[in-house]
Amino acid sequence: MEGIYHSFGKEQRMDNGAASYHRFLAGDKEGMVELIRDYKDGLTLYLNSFVNNISIAEELMEDTFVKLVVKKPKYQEKSSFKTWLYTVGRNVALDFLRKSSKDPSLSIDEMYNVADNEDVESDYIKTEQNITLHRAMQKLNPEYKQVLYLVYFENFDNAEAAEVMHKNRRQIENLIYRAKKALKTELEREGFVYEGL
Repeated sequence: MEGIYHSFGKEQRMDNGAASYHRFLAGDKEGMVELIRDYKDGLTLYLNSFVNNISIAEELMEDTFVKLVVKKPKYQEKSSFKTWLYTVGRNVALDFLRKSSKDPSLSIDEMYNVADNEDVESDYIKTEQNITLHRAMQKLNPEYKQVLYLVYFENFDNAEAAEVMHKNRRQIENLIYRAKKALKTELEREGFVYEGL
């Protein structure tokens, strides 16, 4: 399965994120510019697994970085910077979903407009096989999409994925197993068979 997803992931400079954030906190604005450049695409696609609307996911990504700029939360270095950043983003997305469920002016169609996903993600997804894989993933439940995205697209290890998703390792292992099984079923419905699943 690793080979299927490897073409999606961009290798991020894991240590560089912490250094850039610390430079930003010390007053170097270029540090935040580097963080946004290095993490915005992956974070946006991860947040999209919560809202199924790439425009809203982009806004949530921006809100995540605004939170870093305005509130300057302390990065404790208990995990990789990327894990910490995605946890902050997850919390921003969950806050949005809580507020949206209480706001009747936001329609279901606005929250879950999947049609916009194709435009931004078409640059990210190059081959026909990967497009099919992406569409099959969109049909999975949100936790399945999230864990698959973190582990296979962003190359998080199980412990990092567990931290971001607020689960223990055993729960993540079970979630990955069930997510891969559900993805395999969706792909078979599409007429594709992936030996790695």
